[in-house]
Amino acid sequence: MAETRPIPESLPPLPPAFLEFLRENGLDPMMYSMADTIPRYIRLKPGMEPQIPEIESELKCHVDKVSWLPDFYAIPPEVQIAGSKAYQQGKIYGIDAASGAAILALDVQPGDHVLDLCAAPGAKLCMLADMLGSTGSLTGVDVAKHRLAACRTMLLKYSLGDRCRLFVADGTSFSILPVNCSLGSGEGSTGFKDNGSTFSEWTSKRSWKDRQKSKKAKTAGSPHLTSTSEPELIYYGKHSGLVGLRKCDVLRPSADDEALTSGYDKVLVDAECTHDGSIKHIQKFEFWGWKTLDRRVLDAERTDNLLHLQLCLLTNGFKLLKTGGSLVYSTCSLTVAQNENVVQQFLCEHSSAELQKIDSAGNWPCRSGSIFKTLRFDPATSQTSGLFVAKFTKLQTLIISNRNVVL
Repeated sequence: MAETRPIPESLPPLPPAFLEFLRENGLDPMMYSMADTIPRYIRLKPGMEPQIPEIESELKCHVDKVSWLPDFYAIPPEVQIAGSKAYQQGKIYGIDAASGAAILALDVQPGDHVLDLCAAPGAKLCMLADMLGSTGSLTGVDVAKHRLAACRTMLLKYSLGDRCRLFVADGTSFSILPVNCSLGSGEGSTGFKDNGSTFSEWTSKRSWKDRQKSKKAKTAGSPHLTSTSEPELIYYGKHSGLVGLRKCDVLRPSADDEALTSGYDKVLVDAECTHDGSIKHIQKFEFWGWKTLDRRVLDAERTDNLLHLQLCLLTNGFKLLKTGGSLVYSTCSLTVAQNENVVQQFLCEHSSAELQKIDSAGNWPCRSGSIFKTLRFDPATSQTSGLFVAKFTKLQTLIISNRNVVL
């Protein structure tokens, strides 16, 4: 674990309401003065190491290898990557090192079926796809279609979508299992109309029916689904396992406890939060307007709803996890309420959930959370954005008289 770096003494221009939010949550406002000292991080697509001199020439800066995180490099915070050929050609993408650590904590193995339950904006999804390579499958879910469409664009840009499928769906109720696991017990009602259609290879050209459906959604005005909406599949790769299968089989919701044996091997729940740990994100409100911060971060009702949402996302992600699988819960909030408190409540309600030690974290520049085995990244300790990370496993249970008993 790294030593804490000194925090600059000058207080950044933060509005009184946000300062009060920080005070109530025991957070030091001085950390927001570190925004200009935290490096920007990029991930290099595996195999591109020989092109580092060329990438440095394009970015007009030296890229420093992050010793504790494979394929990650640090660049000065003011450097913009979007105009570089390396970015445009899919050789690099921006992702904070703390987010990369949360993904590494999942310990993705060849052949794993992986679920990213809050997939947008897509950098984490790309890293997961890179780690899987040419085996297993990756399912990305997000409630906002326009944000998930950005994920699709990233996957295609970096040639990483071959084994992926993307669903616009509510992560608190999504219940579709990995494709090779969802076909053996598909008797009974699927919840989807069976018109005998099968999946052909995906194309970016939309049918007339899909275009009409999209028009209706725009007319309705909300970019988000309701919890009762059916999942909408907006992308699937050639080797995602869907081509040639009946839609009613693939898209059927899973039955109770089916995931115990047929669920995902790894699940990432990078939950929606107040983003107060993302120093550069908070800095953007100087341009967006602090009233926007009041609405998006400080509204008491929204914060209460967020706590409920985070617990529901974690609960559903765990439900979709197979026995013996691993789930990582993370947020870019530094508050105890959105992290340790959510973890504690979840553990109290799920006897089959057990926190795991993150084996790869031995040399990470982070500190322990207030619950044993949880980790916290923050600007002063880690030279990254703030991030909370907790890793769970699902213990084996025995069903006796409709009750799950942990073995």
